[in-house]
Amino acid sequence: MAQNTHQIAVRVSNVGIFTNIGLSLFKFIAGFAGHSSAMISDAIHSASDVFASCIALVGVSMGEKNSDKEHPYGHEKLECVAGILLSGTLFATGIGVGYAGIRTVVRGTWDQLPIPGVLPLIAAVVSIGTKEWMFWYTRSGAKRINSPALMASAWHHRSDALSSIGSLAGVVGARLGYPVADPIASLVICGFIIKVSVDIFRDAVSKLDDHSMDPQSLGEVKHLIEQQKGVVHLDNLKTRLAGNKAYVDVEIAVNPTLTVIEGHNIAENVHHAIENAFPQVKHCMVHVNPALYELNVQESKESC
Repeated sequence: MAQNTHQIAVRVSNVGIFTNIGLSLFKFIAGFAGHSSAMISDAIHSASDVFASCIALVGVSMGEKNSDKEHPYGHEKLECVAGILLSGTLFATGIGVGYAGIRTVVRGTWDQLPIPGVLPLIAAVVSIGTKEWMFWYTRSGAKRINSPALMASAWHHRSDALSSIGSLAGVVGARLGYPVADPIASLVICGFIIKVSVDIFRDAVSKLDDHSMDPQSLGEVKHLIEQQKGVVHLDNLKTRLAGNKAYVDVEIAVNPTLTVIEGHNIAENVHHAIENAFPQVKHCMVHVNPALYELNVQESKESC
């Protein structure tokens, strides 16, 4: 399973890296040759995707390392660290793009700005189609292996597609007689980039902070536990995320008259049921409590 996960991550990341290298070069050439600052900003964004894909690949590879003496719980949280690095890269890219756009707009010499040519228009259309395809391709791989680093990379592709829409609007506006539309498009691209960087950062930090599983998964885990034979009721349920994995701690109540072995077998059944039904659960710890209500009822009957 770990090997398959690594293979998927490598394949998706490699496709992203080589696609972005080609797309970045094309957009740089189109931006400079076609006199479009928006397209140059868009090219910078695509170039940052190369770094993003590399970070995602490194994060997944390190997160899949086996547990060792110093790290008995594994290395899954390194994927979250990769996500934070990626968000920082995106944020810095957005600030750089925004600064260039603001500087051009504030100068006020819009009538002196060159009118973009046809090549940036073509580059924008190609970029939108390519990056939207890359978003769905990477997102599919991220969901298959439940990888936050790859999912962050997927949303980076989507932000690039959205920024290309902004650059397309800027180029079209400039060609229609509004040269200031091109640098304004750079500011729109800046906003998209910064928003995505903040979303990725928040998601990564929540996983480092032992965030619980989503409400739907929690409900499914609870229902599964309560359906297990021998479980009188569920006393406590705690979950925490660690990268693309989750840990589950359960306290169940069983009939207090059972032997230790019988109680242990019930706990084992709960343990295996959860880990088999939820592949993202790396380990489930089950603690057995006596069902005090059952004990009180039995004592009452005996006293009568």
